[in-house]
Formats: sequence, C-alpha cells, structure tokens
Amino acid sequence: MDLLACFEPVRTILREHAWPGVEEGLSYGTPALKVRGKLLLRLREPNVVVVPCDVDEKELLTQMAPEVFFEIDHYRGYPWILAYLSTIDPIELADRIERAWRQQATKKMIEEFERTNP
Repeated sequence: MDLLACFEPVRTILREHAWPGVEEGLSYGTPALKVRGKLLLRLREPNVVVVPCDVDEKELLTQMAPEVFFEIDHYRGYPWILAYLSTIDPIELADRIERAWRQQATKKMIEEFERTNP
C-alpha cells in the first residue's frame, strides 16, 4: 500500500493551514509532519495516525469516540493517541496539529501565522 497516498488527508490539512516551519518528513519510516525537527504527527500504518493528546484526555476520547481514537500499550503514559484517518473529523485533526505546532513553534512563527490568519 502506498503510504504517501494514505497520508494525503493530512497533506490536505497542511496545505489549507500552512503553519510556518512545518515540514513533511519521515518518522520510523512513515510519513510525518515536523516543526524544528520535532514530531507533530505521523502515519503509523495505513489509515492510522499518531497524534498529540494530553495523557489525561486519552481515556475520555477512547470511551467517547472509539470509532476514531484508540490506544495501544506502546503509547500508554505518553501524550500520543492513535486515530483512524477515515473517521477523524478534519477540523479535529487540524486542531490537534495546530496545538502541537504552537507548542513547538517559535514566537516568530506563531506571530507570522497569526498575521496571515486573523
């Protein structure tokens, strides 16, 4: 299966939002988004992305939306959750990417983004 084709929904969101400094790259051999070398999101397998998530929020998400979010042992205790690309709302995914970006971006990058996206 073509992993780049699987990553297209994420690439579409990236084009729509154009967060400064965000680059496509690889993480563990799969397509990923990074800023300043820091991971924002990565494709884990076809249709599954690893997205940032507060540890305290994970249980709630997996209970309220198990068709979207799930966790495996590898990510327990870490601020990451898995999501199905086919069922996650693109607005939710964009919001999670932006929150992660804001934590890693420089002040200048954030100011640039806010100037061009009031």
